[in-house]
Amino acid sequence: MSVQLLKSAGLCFLMLAIGVTFSSQAQAHGGLALAEDMCRLTIGPYNMHFTGYQPDNTRNKEFCEDIPATGRTVVVLDYMEDALRPLTTEVRVIRDTGSEQDLQAITILHLPPKVYPNGTVNFEYNFDQPGKFVGLVTVGGKQELVSRFPFSVVETKIPLPPGYFMIAFAGVAVVVAVIFFAMRGRSKTSGSTVS
Repeated sequence: MSVQLLKSAGLCFLMLAIGVTFSSQAQAHGGLALAEDMCRLTIGPYNMHFTGYQPDNTRNKEFCEDIPATGRTVVVLDYMEDALRPLTTEVRVIRDTGSEQDLQAITILHLPPKVYPNGTVNFEYNFDQPGKFVGLVTVGGKQELVSRFPFSVVETKIPLPPGYFMIAFAGVAVVVAVIFFAMRGRSKTSGSTVS
């Protein structure tokens, strides 16, 4: 019975360690999601494929969340549904100040509402300093839909506190101990049944 309890405890610690590890990597990026090897921007019932490039820094390497370096950045939004083609699309990039009260004052790039019949919106901007930003993509029509996605330029992720590593280490240690005792118990049982 104690082996079963140890197995359950070990499994709980392992799940906790895995959850802590992966939750630290999963930063909230609003409407952006990596799905099926594709960066997808969700705007209500519609989707756009989001691709970013930094031709001067990373050449042809694509990104879809945080921008890896300062410098010239090219962003391409491709409509994934033809229903978007007759609708207006507006793109705005703002500094993340915590307040969007004065949108004009914090806007660094603005593409006014326009119909893109070819299904592609692209723009270029030179991010000359690291920082936190928010992308706003608005699709017009009978009902205006907005996708808001925060991102950073050269901002490093918040390092995990040492306590998280201790929890992960403890979880691994418990799992190893459970396996050790389970194997030891099985070898004693199989040794005593053989006469």
